[in-house]
Amino acid sequence: QYKFRDLTIEELKNVSKTYPNFTFSMNTYTFKDGSQKDLLNFSGTVPVKYGNSYNIPICLWILDSHPFAPPICFLKPTANMGIAVGKHVDARGRIYLPYLQNWSHPKSTLVGLIKEMIAKFEEELPLYSLSSSDAARQSELLSYIAKITEGETDMKSRSKSGGRNEGCFNKITVVGAGDLGIACVLAIAAKDVADKVVLLDLSEGAAKGGTMDLEIFAVPNVEISKDFSASADSKVVVLTVNSLGNAQTYLDVIQSNVDLFRGIVPAVSHYSQNAVLLVASHPVEVMTFVSWKLSSFPKSRVIGVGANLDSERFQYMLTNLLKAEVMAKDAWVVGEQGEDKVPSWTSCNVVANETEAMAARNSREKVANRAMEVLKGKGQRSWSVGLSVADLADSIVKDKRKVHSVSTLAKGCCNINSEVFLSLPCILGTSGVIEMVRLEEDPLVQEKLQSSAGSIHDLQQQLKL
Repeated sequence: QYKFRDLTIEELKNVSKTYPNFTFSMNTYTFKDGSQKDLLNFSGTVPVKYGNSYNIPICLWILDSHPFAPPICFLKPTANMGIAVGKHVDARGRIYLPYLQNWSHPKSTLVGLIKEMIAKFEEELPLYSLSSSDAARQSELLSYIAKITEGETDMKSRSKSGGRNEGCFNKITVVGAGDLGIACVLAIAAKDVADKVVLLDLSEGAAKGGTMDLEIFAVPNVEISKDFSASADSKVVVLTVNSLGNAQTYLDVIQSNVDLFRGIVPAVSHYSQNAVLLVASHPVEVMTFVSWKLSSFPKSRVIGVGANLDSERFQYMLTNLLKAEVMAKDAWVVGEQGEDKVPSWTSCNVVANETEAMAARNSREKVANRAMEVLKGKGQRSWSVGLSVADLADSIVKDKRKVHSVSTLAKGCCNINSEVFLSLPCILGTSGVIEMVRLEEDPLVQEKLQSSAGSIHDLQQQLKL
């Protein structure tokens, strides 16, 4: 089932000649997202000189897109060896090297990788000897790791695109080549979030306007395509498209967007089955719900840009304009984009008595109201939303575990019982929403969120999905 069987066999022959102690087998590898695949792996020892000579046991898993994708590498310590976590090795024994990050066929080879591995291990030995009691605990740990061997989810191993994008590690696709789509591409490229950015231009005819300029000035690592398969194996897919039809009513406009998404979301979901869908189309709460339904993705991997931009601006104003830095770190704009958004907090300072608590709350509300008034005049330009999208994509792709106010499924929060998406503070990582951060109990905020949820749910009930 290896796409480039002959090249892979040739590589393994070279390894066998140089390191004859390695053994080869086919085993099931479990990726970080729980998916599994039968992969070729080989294990053995590599000679390392660190004062004395050591034989360091390693195991390399060869992806089915090899040699266009790097192997997944682990130490394979025995029960009396402990893993020395360092620059090139994590606590699970996963090996990280510049050679892997810069992998490029035909320059990169397995033999070359092993040689760099030896060189790095001679700078910093990755294993150490354990005492007998530590060895017993290590044996239990190794047994556990053997059952759930995890690696970074490598999209290339499950590519359906026939190897078209095999060389990418972090890939982001932006759907829609309007002003917002191009702003997202430029912001993502400027922040160096991804190794490759694909702009899916779904408009009819030849490239024109902004897309033509992107081609003329050759922005690095940006590809423009009209083919959905170009999006294959993206870690994040950003949806920016909005219908420009002749709809007369607000409901007609949204239904037109739904019809547009019906031809887009299943396609990008098919080519990037483990991606996070990041929705920037309007109205963001409804279109995030629509994307969730059309993709069949878990709720954690479908989020809207929501009030991320407003929250970042809100916190900036509190800190820099109103000098309320202590308040800013726990301050968020939540709810529905537009006039119905509301400031909220994720914690409050402990005070000595009820009188002080009331005074602190009143002071905080005054500052928050001043900041929200300033926010009203700011608006949201394409480039500012693009920066917000890049900020979110950065937290997802790089697994930053940073808190953002994003549109997420709000059912179960603040006594909301319907399937609606509202902006709430969430911790974001490679799997999307890792955890929702609990808001401070505030009757006015809860009432506002419940009101937004009711109106959004009523609107969704009128749509034809």
